[in-house]
Amino acid sequence: MVDSLRDQLLKSGIVKQLKDEKRQQQPAAKPNAHGKGKPPHKSHNKPARSQEEIDLAKAYAMRARTEATERRRAEQEAAEQARLKRERKAKVQQLLAGKVLNKPDADQARHFEYGGKIRRLYVDATQWADLNAGKLGIVQNGGRYLLVSQSVAEQVREIDPHLLALLVDPSSGGSGEDGVPDDLMW
Repeated sequence: MVDSLRDQLLKSGIVKQLKDEKRQQQPAAKPNAHGKGKPPHKSHNKPARSQEEIDLAKAYAMRARTEATERRRAEQEAAEQARLKRERKAKVQQLLAGKVLNKPDADQARHFEYGGKIRRLYVDATQWADLNAGKLGIVQNGGRYLLVSQSVAEQVREIDPHLLALLVDPSSGGSGEDGVPDDLMW
């Protein structure tokens, strides 16, 4: 019968010789507290990395540091913008306190364009005339449109121009920026 290759190698003694040579190459294990020796840890026998792998690892590390720095800078910038926005909002709230001229019984709708849409605010006849003459303005605050005096509207414009919804320029000759008369009822 045919012996397997392994059996033939064991019989010839070649395999035994290879095992003996491997044992001689490994350093002898030091006995531990229990008197048993441990084989050396395999992590010490890492293969050497090529220069390309090292350069690639350095490039990835530099890229990660750069991205982290940019992320932190963007977060700090966003936090600063949010802080400034809160300060502007608080200033506007303080400025508008007690100076809002909206009347709950106003019956005439004054339409105006703000944010790309047509908005409306209810005013009475006197407010309508003053609004069209530029004596009053409309400020958007907290999702509401507030009727205020011209001076308050200009102060709001200085703090945050985006909050000023409408302030008619009296030198425009009674018509808005688009040429439509401000007193037109629709």
